[in-house]
Amino acid sequence: MSPFRLFDRNAKRIQKDRAALRDSGERSRTVDYVREEVADRLFERVLDIKRRFPHILDLGAGSGHFTKLLDSDVTDRVTMLDMSYSEFPLPPARLHIDEENLLEAIPANSQDAVMSCLGLHWVNDLPGALIQIRESLKPDGVFLGAITALQLAQVEREGGISPRVSPMTDTRDVSNLMGRAGFTLLTVDTDDVRVSYPSIWELMEDLRDMGERTFIKRDTLIAADAIYKALHGEENGTVPATFQIIYMIGWKPAPNQPKPLERGSGQTNLKDVL
Repeated sequence: MSPFRLFDRNAKRIQKDRAALRDSGERSRTVDYVREEVADRLFERVLDIKRRFPHILDLGAGSGHFTKLLDSDVTDRVTMLDMSYSEFPLPPARLHIDEENLLEAIPANSQDAVMSCLGLHWVNDLPGALIQIRESLKPDGVFLGAITALQLAQVEREGGISPRVSPMTDTRDVSNLMGRAGFTLLTVDTDDVRVSYPSIWELMEDLRDMGERTFIKRDTLIAADAIYKALHGEENGTVPATFQIIYMIGWKPAPNQPKPLERGSGQTNLKDVL
């Protein structure tokens, strides 16, 4: 468990439970378009790997927007793991545990693949979570993940970005963290999902119904709405919200993996090729 507690994980679990149960779950599912879009894009990266994974762990599975894509061509069995008790309408094996405590439920060296679609951006200790993911994998097992950084500033009224906003990362941060966590053969890239809203209020309502809303004061939202419209508003009066998605792929080291040649061992001069 991380000694740094930016987020109250129990409060986040309660928030996700409430979102899943609001209007018998229908409201949450109608606003899951961002999750569904990111799940589709992450699944495209899964299909780029020409290998089946007998057992996949879906970490931070939520309501199963990614799990439902994992058919028999990809895997034999999926285990869904999520801290929420209310987001499991699908039939695969399920575990209710905080994603920060993965190894309390999952044995080391047991998973062919761990995949996480928007399930890690609220953890307090991302480096520690990545280490646990790597330890849970079998040798030559793969981790594929997608995390988001929704770019919404809590304006100068609160002195800029608040610690209550999920920590922002970039591709270089993620690549360094994965390398430090012991992954090899890394691939990190970004993509954007852009959604337009009538105002910041509708955006925050949708985030609430996704279980992703940050705890922002009402007066901050009032100020932010005016500033956000002035700075970023469209001609038709709407405001855009850009979800920057960072996709990451890393492999647990194994003796049979391809390894990069030592620096200076090449026999062909690049100038001759160009």
